[in-house]
Amino acid sequence: MGKWIEGTVVGQKRWTDHLYSLQVDAEIGSFEPGQWTKLALPVAGEFVARPYSFVNAPKERPHEFFYNTVPEGHLSPRLARLEPMDVVFLAPAASGLFTLAEVPDAEVLWLIATGTGLGPYLSMLRSDALWDRFRKVVLVRAVRRAADLAYRDVVETVAARHRDRFRAVSVVSREQHAGALTGRIPEAIGDERLEHAAGVPLAPQTSQVMLCGNPDMVMDATDALKARGLKRHRHRDPGHVAVEPYW
Repeated sequence: MGKWIEGTVVGQKRWTDHLYSLQVDAEIGSFEPGQWTKLALPVAGEFVARPYSFVNAPKERPHEFFYNTVPEGHLSPRLARLEPMDVVFLAPAASGLFTLAEVPDAEVLWLIATGTGLGPYLSMLRSDALWDRFRKVVLVRAVRRAADLAYRDVVETVAARHRDRFRAVSVVSREQHAGALTGRIPEAIGDERLEHAAGVPLAPQTSQVMLCGNPDMVMDATDALKARGLKRHRHRDPGHVAVEPYW
């Protein structure tokens, strides 16, 4: 058990029948917004672990993780049954390169997510590093149904605090919802509905884009952005798009 540290559950929020947020008190190492750690529970004498991104900003406690339950999964249904004072195990150090430090400077930062891919962006939005570097930030979150639009209170708080510097756009694919776009993110990029809804141009001259979520969305959105002149960012070949397939 040396590779794990013990954490104590301090809260569990059920957003829908499949979306949860787990709050954990644990003494783990420092992390950057966008990074993840592994959560683990003993199952049949062995530890079952999965990676989950931090939702809280680095200075905030407790640690929080936004996750989707998979009915046949070995870990997520057990996480959903945890209650305050229960024990959950965590990896002692954060991991991952989907961070602001890996993104070049730009006038506008687009944070585009599906489902629980929203999690790392919530950590970024609540940290000073993001607002010190980008003049405007656009958060785009896509869900199947409006009930899946979790963390509305956090998004509203960010909007109130940063006003003209922040825009939030919701995309709901399986039903009509007032104020939200319909369909999928790649199509909304291609037909320019996304930037019209945000009121901010999506252009290589001004924009950096982070994509996090369903691997199909990440792949298709990358192609749609490429058609608009934005390419994958790599250290040896600077570009505009950073990706994190997240399922």
